[in-house]
Amino acid sequence: MSRIGKAPVAISEGVKVTFNPPTLNVEGPKGSLSLTVSDLVTLDVSTSSISVSVLQQHRKCRSMHGLTRSLIQNMVTGVTQGFTKSLEIVGVGYRAEADKQSLTLNVGFSIPMVLPVPEGLAVEVEKNTTIHVRGIDKQQVGEMAARIRRVRKPEPYRGKGIRYLGEQVRRKVGKAGSK
Repeated sequence: MSRIGKAPVAISEGVKVTFNPPTLNVEGPKGSLSLTVSDLVTLDVSTSSISVSVLQQHRKCRSMHGLTRSLIQNMVTGVTQGFTKSLEIVGVGYRAEADKQSLTLNVGFSIPMVLPVPEGLAVEVEKNTTIHVRGIDKQQVGEMAARIRRVRKPEPYRGKGIRYLGEQVRRKVGKAGSK
């Protein structure tokens, strides 16, 4: 049995949970999310918590146990607090600009890279070099942050590029000059 799956998900105040098999809907102050629950697990929804249990002790059922519980926990956290991923741009002349529908990155290419911002996400730029991606869906926030980072990954020789806030980039030594 999964250690993660055994723990019940606490439902905080202001969160409304409805379960019509196989769909679980979670509504909160920041928005609403829905999840299609696998038929390998069962949910017990009460007013203060949600518990996940497995039907059989097969490998697939056990793996869905912890996954389903984590997805539900992320939904409850998302509609109450939301999720944020921050990225920083390192490089001379590298900068970013954001509006409601798109993010424009000037990161050393001949033309600026324009990324569309999906519905339900907010992208903010602070001091032209720090990007904050905010939303209620953890998967969507992480995917958008990864798409931004993929435009110009940090390179190991000079350290230039787009990286997650606090990410350590291993630096390599350049070519040694000959005498």
